[in-house]
Amino acid sequence: MSNANPVERWQADLEEAGELTPEIVECISTVHGDRGVRAIEAVGEGRVKSYRDFTIVVGYDDEYIVEDGGCTCKDSEYNLDPDDPTELCWHALAVAIARRVGHVDYHDMWYSDVRELL
Repeated sequence: MSNANPVERWQADLEEAGELTPEIVECISTVHGDRGVRAIEAVGEGRVKSYRDFTIVVGYDDEYIVEDGGCTCKDSEYNLDPDDPTELCWHALAVAIARRVGHVDYHDMWYSDVRELL
């Protein structure tokens, strides 16, 4: 595993630990900076929600759809290099973290139906 990129490494460590240890928090913060810190906060605040069709992260101004490691936020669209595995927006990071620690708030409904009600 020593040849793994830093993202794969912390994800594997988190998968194994099943919780955010101080070492893993430090690693996520080092690799992802402020985005990593914001992702950890979002997980702790229960802002990662999964529906039948999408996984959503509740941001400060809107809700963002995270699918296959990609996100609908402007940060992903404009600032990040899709070919660099360490460049992930905090929404995608939050989903990766929440899934590994079991902190995804599951709703047995279609997000597309919920979104129509808003």
